[in-house]
Amino acid sequence: MAKPFVFKLEKVLEFREQAEEQAKFALAEAMRLHQEQKKKLLAVEELLVAHRKKRYDNLSANEMWLWEQYDTALKADLHAAQNRLKQLALNLQKCRAEAVKKSKDRKLLEKLKENQAKKYHEEESLKEQKEFDEMATIRFKPENF
Repeated sequence: MAKPFVFKLEKVLEFREQAEEQAKFALAEAMRLHQEQKKKLLAVEELLVAHRKKRYDNLSANEMWLWEQYDTALKADLHAAQNRLKQLALNLQKCRAEAVKKSKDRKLLEKLKENQAKKYHEEESLKEQKEFDEMATIRFKPENF
């Protein structure tokens, strides 16, 4: 009976699978943060548009100053939200690249395992065939002998 195939790098493969799962988790978290920031940016943009649509024809000097201060604060918030979105987009791309790299590393090792298993089974099959051939040769008794 042939021994089952044992992949010597099985622990490395398990480690790479675990690393890939962690990279996928980090990618999912980066995507979530990016989507949340997009929503925040849209909310600030809507506030700014709504604020600028308000009429300020009959405002006193104090009210006009408050309007301008609020407008300036909204613009600053918008700028900060855009910068944060850019940072999160870069982080998202980095996480995506890392997840792809980890996936390729795992697939490479799985391919190696498959090739080694195939080669092992072919060698085992050849050994078994040779044993059968030897047994057939030994048991063969010619009639004239």
